[in-house]
Amino acid sequence: QVQLVESGGGLVQPGGSLRLSCAASGFVFRNYVMNWYRQAPGKERELVARITSAGDTNYADSMKGRFTISRDNAKNTVSLQMNSLKPEDTAVYYCNAVHVYTQRHYWGQGTQVTVST
Repeated sequence: QVQLVESGGGLVQPGGSLRLSCAASGFVFRNYVMNWYRQAPGKERELVARITSAGDTNYADSMKGRFTISRDNAKNTVSLQMNSLKPEDTAVYYCNAVHVYTQRHYWGQGTQVTVST
């Protein structure tokens, strides 16, 4: 059974940091590109960051320099370190896995991140 389980969300003040984690199981992790997406209320889901099995990364422009994605292929986990958080970063953050060849994809259930005073 495929599972992507996110954790680490919560309430943080502007300028603060959070680290999200996603634990994957039920598929061959190293064969998947891992992504973090987010969806704010009333907005479409958007890509935050992407990491290949080899560790190559891409970020949305508004996250560059503030967010860092990483993965541990031995532990089947992917993380998102978020620094200098802004109120506009408030959203549900989703872990996503996409097979490098077939494009089969899986989603986690999401974790809420709220940036507010």
